[in-house]
Amino acid sequence: MGQPRVIIIGAGPSGVRCAEALVAAGLHPTVVDEGRRDGGQIYRRQPENFTRPYAKLYGTEAEKAQSLHESFDGLRGKIDYLPETLAWNIFDGKVHVTKDERIKALPYDALVICSGATDRLMPVKGWHYAGTYSLGASQIALKAQACAIGRQVVFMGTGPLLYLVASQYVKADATVAAVLDTSPFMRRVAALPKLLARPAVLRHGFALVAELKRAGVQVLTGITPLEIMGSPETGVQGVVIRDSSGKERSFDCDAVGMGYHLRPETQLADLARCAFRFDQETRQWLPEVGEDGRTSVQGVYLAGDGMRVLGADAAEIGGRLAAMAVLKDFGFKVQEDKLQRLREEQAKMERFRQGLAQAFPWPAQQAAQLPDEAIVCRCEAITAGELRRTVCEKGAQEANRAKALCRVGMGRCQGRYCGNAGAEIIAHAAGIPVEQVGRLRGQAPVKPLSMAVREEVE
Repeated sequence: MGQPRVIIIGAGPSGVRCAEALVAAGLHPTVVDEGRRDGGQIYRRQPENFTRPYAKLYGTEAEKAQSLHESFDGLRGKIDYLPETLAWNIFDGKVHVTKDERIKALPYDALVICSGATDRLMPVKGWHYAGTYSLGASQIALKAQACAIGRQVVFMGTGPLLYLVASQYVKADATVAAVLDTSPFMRRVAALPKLLARPAVLRHGFALVAELKRAGVQVLTGITPLEIMGSPETGVQGVVIRDSSGKERSFDCDAVGMGYHLRPETQLADLARCAFRFDQETRQWLPEVGEDGRTSVQGVYLAGDGMRVLGADAAEIGGRLAAMAVLKDFGFKVQEDKLQRLREEQAKMERFRQGLAQAFPWPAQQAAQLPDEAIVCRCEAITAGELRRTVCEKGAQEANRAKALCRVGMGRCQGRYCGNAGAEIIAHAAGIPVEQVGRLRGQAPVKPLSMAVREEVE
């Protein structure tokens, strides 16, 4: 039997470590990467003509970023690397990709999906004004374009990424007006037993907050976002919130970076026909994953944040575990002691993840409180009121039914940014648990394709 045809989708931390482990075992995998260069989102590499030092670009994550980049550079001659290539469908044992307006089907024996995560967003009145970005987009501007999203920036949301991005902006000498966290501080205290599963990461989190405060950045916890002020003509002009004491406060700014943790990019797993389950802790649908990244579909594996959002360190472990699962399933010998150590490390990461979910909860109540005139789906300009009327007047209590009737989640992002909040609004309006609303089904293409695409001829 010849070598199995292994395709890895994604060249972030999990994809790189997966490829590294497969190459070490003598395989020659194909790595499909939507990005121009490797590194994923967290360790996104700057363009080749940029010369900013790692410490300036990645801050406290500089050493890890450099290690991953150097590892991938060493793999380049041992893999088939397809950068700037979109995997837009998975069907009939093939990954369908496009590059330079050409489409091609790549057959596989084993498929490892390392699709990463995107920002999980909760709408707020005014978030459609120019100057409102996700935390991920704020990072891309800094890393890949060497610019800030505004002259005076407010970061708002919750979770570790909120503080990491704000600190990266401070290190880049950008002006950060405030960091506004919806999670009450005491939630972090209650979550400490779980967060202590990774004491070094916990210390790092405390250090980020201290660093922001030393730089003169206002850091508030337990806030409630009320409105992003501005107009279609001027864009963002400020943020209005209610602080933890109930006092209304405003902050002048010309840009807002928003994010409420991350959500796994699961569209490709859905197209591969993987089974899903509802996760009560994070109030979202996630792929069912067995030991070492195996899914319900034979030959399909998941690793990294596209499976569970555990962070970059865990993604590297997950990539190695998925590679070892592929090797075992195709009759290659693996080191059982190394496999066990990786599983133990992953278990610590999982406990820490549970702590983060407890410390920085998804603010579901904000969806219920969203005013009717606030836009929920920015792609299609669907308001909270329109969505509620679709539920109450047309009886649409299921996500895909509501999508069909009022177009929420039907735009360019295909519900990536409005799907979770839309489900919460539907559930509240219908008076049912959010899991009964279901999830938006993955559709091909997972991202828009040019009408000029044509099939590549061998």
